[in-house]
Amino acid sequence: MSELAHLDQIRIVLSLAMLGIATVSDIKKREISDIIWVVFGALGVGIVLLGTDLSQELPKIGISLIIAPFVLLIWRIGLFGGADAFALIVLAVLAPSITLTGNTVTPFTTLTNAVLMSIAPMIINVTRNTILLATKKNIFEGFDESTKKKIVAMFVGYRAANPKFELFN
Repeated sequence: MSELAHLDQIRIVLSLAMLGIATVSDIKKREISDIIWVVFGALGVGIVLLGTDLSQELPKIGISLIIAPFVLLIWRIGLFGGADAFALIVLAVLAPSITLTGNTVTPFTTLTNAVLMSIAPMIINVTRNTILLATKKNIFEGFDESTKKKIVAMFVGYRAANPKFELFN
């Protein structure tokens, strides 16, 4: 097996480890330390420097990092979490075009898929809420806000029958 193939395997293992650690941290604390992104980003840079041909590696990473300004903007607007943005940026360095299959999956592909998948819950919420309103259910009981905020609420949430977390105590 070539040195490049070994580096690709290391990239995949490190990417999965980073995402696994971030997932466990997110589930336990609902927060992910920036140290994770710094450590794995540094490991990614180290792998790039160990790579056999920088003239081939740097253009791949440069193309993958095109997503960085977009994800940072999406994060600052509030449509993405900071961990999501930093994970995609680190993946752009750590595994710019690595895949377990014959198809290339870049961080840009991941961003596009995430955006498309994030639309599904909004469609489900607005459908559920519209049906409840059509059946004369008062889904806005106790939510004394403007019509504009109620419309936004129809897309981003729904009234749970047995909520685990109460927003207003």
